[in-house]
Amino acid sequence: MTSARTPAAALFWLMGGALVISGMFGACRPKSDGPSETVDPEPARAPWFRDVTDEVGLDFVHDAGPLGSFFMPQALGSGAALFDFDGDGLLDIYLLQNGGPEGKTNRLYRQLPGGRFQDVSKGSGLDFAGHNMGVAIGDVNNDGHPDVLVTQYGGIRLLLNNGDGKTFMDVTKEAGLHNPAWGMSAAFLDYNRDGWLDLVVVNYVDYDPTWPCTTRSGEPQYCSPLTFPGRVAKLFRNLGPGKNGVVRFEDVTVASGLAKLPGPGLGVCCADFDGDGWPDIFVANDGKPNRLWINRKDGTFAEEAVQRAVAYNGMGVTESGMGVTLGDVDGDGLFDIFVSHLTEETNTLWRQGPRGFFTDHTKASRVAGPGDRGTGFGVVLQDFDHDGALDLAVVNGRISRAAESAAPALGPHWGFYAERNLLFVGDGKGGFRNISKSNPALCGTPNVARGLACGDVDGDGAIDLLVTTVAGPARLYRNVAPDRGHWLLVRAVDPALKRDALGAEVRVKAGGRRWVRQMSPDGSYLCSSDTRAHFGLGTADRVESIEILWPDGSTECFPGGPADRSLVLHKGKGVR
Repeated sequence: MTSARTPAAALFWLMGGALVISGMFGACRPKSDGPSETVDPEPARAPWFRDVTDEVGLDFVHDAGPLGSFFMPQALGSGAALFDFDGDGLLDIYLLQNGGPEGKTNRLYRQLPGGRFQDVSKGSGLDFAGHNMGVAIGDVNNDGHPDVLVTQYGGIRLLLNNGDGKTFMDVTKEAGLHNPAWGMSAAFLDYNRDGWLDLVVVNYVDYDPTWPCTTRSGEPQYCSPLTFPGRVAKLFRNLGPGKNGVVRFEDVTVASGLAKLPGPGLGVCCADFDGDGWPDIFVANDGKPNRLWINRKDGTFAEEAVQRAVAYNGMGVTESGMGVTLGDVDGDGLFDIFVSHLTEETNTLWRQGPRGFFTDHTKASRVAGPGDRGTGFGVVLQDFDHDGALDLAVVNGRISRAAESAAPALGPHWGFYAERNLLFVGDGKGGFRNISKSNPALCGTPNVARGLACGDVDGDGAIDLLVTTVAGPARLYRNVAPDRGHWLLVRAVDPALKRDALGAEVRVKAGGRRWVRQMSPDGSYLCSSDTRAHFGLGTADRVESIEILWPDGSTECFPGGPADRSLVLHKGKGVR
């Protein structure tokens, strides 16, 4: 079969240009003018976010390990999770370290009434060191308590929640989980709809730390992913509790078909893309075609990213996929895909339509203008101002060293990798406008950002942001957008399984409009977010109806009611 990249290459040369051969750590590409200052084409507006890190007592600083060796994993950063580990209704914070076995340990922060955070790491079982990369949250043993999966350079760890509001137990070996590769983002999904959460782990490259990588002038640099072969994403089937009562997993990577196509994977999200009621898997690859694994409903997956037009951008060119987020940006009831890329590239928005097929709408969406560049990692689509339209946040930080330091305060090394974050307001029709300049707290100071998790941390119904940086502090940004509209938060629970119904689609009707969201913590980059489905309702102060498509394929309708509240809806309590 002719490569899908061939027409694009021919087109570039016919236009007198040069083909971009991409890869997150840089490769051969046309000379760039470099990152531009973020621009706001409209008059300054009131900011949407305020940095509350210090006032809430969050004192985490990321350990990236010693400098000088240009050890590739340290440049990739580490993620974070927002989840209620103790069941008190407040979102807690888990933050990962990447300094190696002798480095600093991961930190767990419990949120206290009043909004401050208490470090409860010591003795929690989550306080371990290592080259920790990503985190996924899910109740793997259906006991009503969220468990923690941590990916690492060279392994993964599964920590079961003991249900005492304090501690976790490492059951990786007993659970049969083995992934000696370089694990990055991970996600829980029930791919076979048997009621037990399965696990997909996206692996990066087969990295050789002894391989020297240098610039053209001979200076050491972090290696390009194109230097090493990619690895396959691993799929583990949850078999339920074994004889000893501990949940067991079976590696079905080969049997499922995922082993057929390796790649340098960084981001992952799971959703029903083709409309058959079964969860599929999208993987963002770095410098290689993305993968869209379509669930065949028999335990196997078919890779259909090319056919469904999300393997490459609209020019048929492979880009450096890092973070990924889903959302209905144009109000047609279908999930669209946004993937973050290198500064020298553009982030890409694929709009879905018809169901299961996508079109590159990056240019039309206005997310790729001169001031919209950055090496994006964490990314989320959420309605921050509650006007009924999804907005977009992207956190940035270079991988290749810039010619000048953008942040001398970060020191003589990391200052050359710093970039500003980006924030866009959506119009509900698939278009966006850059409002970064009006948001100095989130976007004004260059950082080497990696993870971005989101959720209603302070309980006011608005989505807040948690950002991780390489060798720097994690920062919590409170949503302070003025004149916010009405809102609704929905948590869907399956009582028979005693847990959140991860993967459920929630559809809300209010004010004559309809919105769709998915109840899932996955997406972004190396992070796990608030599981609940969040809706901005604009001027609608009442909800007419709520429909839930449960992960098992059944559908229920629930009555509406007043807006501006959080709901917990239980399977079996609605009308089928």
